[in-house]
Amino acid sequence: MNKSVGLILIIVGIAMLVWRGFTYTKKEKIVDAGPIQISADKEKSVNWPPYVGGIILVAGVFVFVASRKK
Repeated sequence: MNKSVGLILIIVGIAMLVWRGFTYTKKEKIVDAGPIQISADKEKSVNWPPYVGGIILVAGVFVFVASRKK
């Protein structure tokens, strides 16, 4: 069980180091006056600092190595 958790953390850590974030489009209502509705597409972004991926990667390696010693 711990080996798989460590492996998942390693993969997530590497992915977070490679991809620093992502963007998505969300439809938001601007005007909602009875039968008249006006909406616009807004682009949102989610970003994380690169050190978070490094911390997760190191934690995954630690969990993976600790599970092998048992």
